[in-house]
Amino acid sequence: MPLSRRPLIRAAMVGGAGYEIGKRQEVGGSAPETAEHAASEANRIDALTKLKSLLDDGVLTQEQYDSEHARLTAGI
Repeated sequence: MPLSRRPLIRAAMVGGAGYEIGKRQEVGGSAPETAEHAASEANRIDALTKLKSLLDDGVLTQEQYDSEHARLTAGI
């Protein structure tokens, strides 16, 4: 009997980033070294989202946005 793919799909939906990190490690891709690194990536994404929101709301100028965006994405 062939294995069902449903558990993998469910794990992807439930596990989210953790599932993806595990899959990358299996195939030799790059994955965060520690939980701290994964948390810092989540913080960076949150900061970028908030930064875009501030630009859209008119709180930041395009120059301020570009400067902060470059700082947050440096080294990616």
